[in-house]
Amino acid sequence: MTEAGTAASSAATTLPEPVRQRVLTLAAHALGQLPATDVPAPLRRFASFAPAKRAKLSASVLGPILETDDHFRRLTAFQVRREHAELGDAVAEGIAVPAADPVEVAALAYLLRPDEWEQRIAAAAQLPVEVPRADDEAVARLSDQLDQARTETRQVRERLREQVNELKAENVTLRRKLNEARQRITGLQSDLEQRTTEAETADQRVEAARGEVERDMRRLRARITELEAVEHAARRTAGQERELASTRTRLLLDTVIEAASGLRRELALPPGGELRPADTVAGREPEAEPVGRIAPENDPALFDELLALPQVHLIIDGYNVTKTVWPTTPLHSQRQRLVTALGALVAQRRIEVTVVFDGAELSGPVQLNPPRGVRVRFSPAGVIADEVIRQLVRAEPPGRPIVVVSSDREVAESVGRLGARSLSATALITRIARA
Repeated sequence: MTEAGTAASSAATTLPEPVRQRVLTLAAHALGQLPATDVPAPLRRFASFAPAKRAKLSASVLGPILETDDHFRRLTAFQVRREHAELGDAVAEGIAVPAADPVEVAALAYLLRPDEWEQRIAAAAQLPVEVPRADDEAVARLSDQLDQARTETRQVRERLREQVNELKAENVTLRRKLNEARQRITGLQSDLEQRTTEAETADQRVEAARGEVERDMRRLRARITELEAVEHAARRTAGQERELASTRTRLLLDTVIEAASGLRRELALPPGGELRPADTVAGREPEAEPVGRIAPENDPALFDELLALPQVHLIIDGYNVTKTVWPTTPLHSQRQRLVTALGALVAQRRIEVTVVFDGAELSGPVQLNPPRGVRVRFSPAGVIADEVIRQLVRAEPPGRPIVVVSSDREVAESVGRLGARSLSATALITRIARA
């Protein structure tokens, strides 16, 4: 077995060139059909190539592996025998096939290794090498064609060289233009970036200015609204003050006129205004006491005398009166009974009446129906009725007769200092009961 292996190796190394080329072609074709696990590592990268390319590129690797790797050679021989079944079976069984190509037989014998396979390779080596005979005329013709081809090639090369030179010159020009264009583009881009930055800055300034203008406009609108409100309030206040001044003046004038008329009637003065001789005689005249001042505060006659004064304003401390006469009655009933009784008094004497109640006594909305001519006021939160009474007295013009009905000594003294006359709640109750 060792001798056979040595002979095989010797024969393999001396394969005729045609046999070696055919062996490589058959093995390369079979290589693409073997499983990847059966292909040696150095040949795996050629397995995916086309057969012709695989045979050409893998020849330097495939030949030595076939010589040294018997397992791979047998796998390759099995695949080649499948593809060349008739001739492969004949070679494997040692049957001579006279019509077969000796090179093909030798290549199959090298792969299949039947008995006497070395003789088949040796027989292929003995084949004469066909040397083609040269035809002088053909050679001359081919020489002429070669010279013509060389001339044409030289001409083509010169034309191509000229075209290349022209293209190089054009390329230089185009490169120069390209550089100039790039420089212009770079400059334009810089200019564009600068202008974009300036535009963005301008937009920011415009937005800031717009925001400032809008804020100023809002402030101006708010100021205009505030001034309009102030103007409206001032006009309303001025109108109210003018109306109040006119009312106070008219009341005072009516009071003076009615007082003068009453005094004229009381004194029975003649219509004329001449000075009498007796008027020039010096002497002390009797002092006329003020109306009602010598009478007690609960005298009904004094109450009627004060109500007879012209343009008199009667101000009543509401709960001070009601709690004196109806102490156990609910407050809402006290209020209604008082204003109803005062309505009858107003109907008789045609006087101005204002009743003031403490607002702190209220536990809910007020349901009160005062009669015509009776004004009802409740003191606001944190203010007592006494203070509202004093405000009413101070609101009247000096000289108008004001009568305050309250049994509260502090109220009586404070309104007295303001020029008003005070009466007790008993006097009013007596006058109402009489009515």
